[in-house]
Amino acid sequence: MLHELTKSPWRSKPGKKLGRWNSSGAWNYSGKWIKGQKSRSWWSVPAWFEWWQTPLYRRLPKLRWFKRYFKLLEHHEPVNVGLLESDDRIKSWDTITKELLAQFWYIRKKDNRVKILGNWDLKKKLSFDGLDAISSSALTKVEAVGGTFSGWAPVTEKWAESTEQEHEEQSEE
Repeated sequence: MLHELTKSPWRSKPGKKLGRWNSSGAWNYSGKWIKGQKSRSWWSVPAWFEWWQTPLYRRLPKLRWFKRYFKLLEHHEPVNVGLLESDDRIKSWDTITKELLAQFWYIRKKDNRVKILGNWDLKKKLSFDGLDAISSSALTKVEAVGGTFSGWAPVTEKWAESTEQEHEEQSEE
């Protein structure tokens, strides 16, 4: 089967030779004219370029179904507990809020969503208040040291069970 394959005849056809005088069909300036950018060998147009029509990236936002999904995604600014540990301005038993993180330049604005990540070790007893999210590794490190996290609860098995029980109690009443 494979030994019977042959090369296609049109694949081995040489390209048209340019600049071979009158009888070749592409003589004189080899189909490029005399001077200018378009006559140079390095000149080409990008594949996405659409010449005279409005380009796709400007047409799409005008369409009814088009949504900028990257703007709809929830973006959290990450803050590692190791950075808070190594910062001398943050002492043990400090309450970490968005205002404090913005003041110390861990986040850009205090209105942004913040997620605490569990990279590196934590030895300071910190309490986190009013933050949007925390990773499970960061939560275990904060609780192991004796710190607290309020304002948001990550979805764990215990939390899911407790909410199911609360829903059942409310439905029975």
